[in-house]
Amino acid sequence: MKSIHPEFHYQTRELGYQISDTLGEPPDRKRYERVIASLIGEYANGTVIDDVNMLSFALVDHLVFGDAKGLLAEARDYEEGDAAKVMKLVSTTTATSGDALAAVFAADPELARKAVITAFLFKNSKGWKEEDNSLAALQEEEDKANADEDEDESFHGENIEHLFDTRGDGND
Repeated sequence: MKSIHPEFHYQTRELGYQISDTLGEPPDRKRYERVIASLIGEYANGTVIDDVNMLSFALVDHLVFGDAKGLLAEARDYEEGDAAKVMKLVSTTTATSGDALAAVFAADPELARKAVITAFLFKNSKGWKEEDNSLAALQEEEDKANADEDEDESFHGENIEHLFDTRGDGND
């Protein structure tokens, strides 16, 4: 399992909520597809909405991911990455979605990179884990480090006979 940047985890979780909210209860697939088609049309026409989640929402069902390991490696850093490399690792299912991704990539490569990685992580949620920064996890990590230090110290302190004068010449 690979760790990803916490912001990608947040964006992925938000994408799930957005899809669920758009589908509604009970799920209305036709409504969902109309919303997606409208968004893709806007992006394809050159409208760039500066929102990672919105772009990943529009493209998530239209992306084909070519190199999972490469995309996971790119998910380690949210702020900096190789947008051109990420675009080479993905293709689209329709010409319109390809046009939308190309238009956003031309206008804002970082937005496109982040949205593709977010969509990938959403579709492949079993291949990664969020870095656990909770208080309990940090305490457990600290306890483990302290236990390792205690083991090292006790190992060195057990054999202390060499410190005593064994010749008996009275130089204590």
